[in-house]
Amino acid sequence: MELKVFTLPTCPTCPLAKTFALEVAQKFGIAFKEVNMATEEGAKEGLAYDIMSTPSIAIDEEVIVRGRFISKEKLEEEVSRRLEKWKARVSKE
Repeated sequence: MELKVFTLPTCPTCPLAKTFALEVAQKFGIAFKEVNMATEEGAKEGLAYDIMSTPSIAIDEEVIVRGRFISKEKLEEEVSRRLEKWKARVSKE
């Protein structure tokens, strides 16, 4: 699993969203990636996720926060819920 945070240099809440996302990724032992949408590569990746505003956060292919800030606790809940679903699916295979 990978936790991605989509940011822009001009976004006032992006630094804190990035910090929270990194801490949550480390807590759950999943990969973390910051996507700077001010770059050509970042803009393309953002479009692939249909992201038009920042901060936005995705887990793998699912966007869980789009263009708004959420608390670290809420982000932990979202990641935990998806990890449980993933573990349940993998254990059936």
